[in-house]
Amino acid sequence: VQLQASGGGLVQAGGSLRLSCVATGRIFSINDMGWYRQAPGKQRELVAVITKSGRTNYVDSVKGRFTISRDNAKNTVYLRMNSLKPEDTAVYYCNAGVRDTYYSIADDYWGQGTLVTVSS
Repeated sequence: VQLQASGGGLVQAGGSLRLSCVATGRIFSINDMGWYRQAPGKQRELVAVITKSGRTNYVDSVKGRFTISRDNAKNTVYLRMNSLKPEDTAVYYCNAGVRDTYYSIADDYWGQGTLVTVSS
């Protein structure tokens, strides 16, 4: 299983970006999918998570600005980021709990990271 993230880039404060992450390979089902970020000199933190049924949760600092969604048919998770701030600058990583067969438990997979830079 591989997760491929895309959509990062350079944007001015107040701007928007949409990140995408597609899971490929041997996939029976995907449980939770999420986005994490790691800013320079800081620990990786959870930004948003979405369950298979669509329940979402966000870190307080992005509530009202970011929206996580998923397309189960495409094994893809998205992160729409609006009203971006310089403090949102980080490498963003996608994460997914993937079962490769009916009998298996979910294994944790990570994307390669995509850089988001917000200029002031």
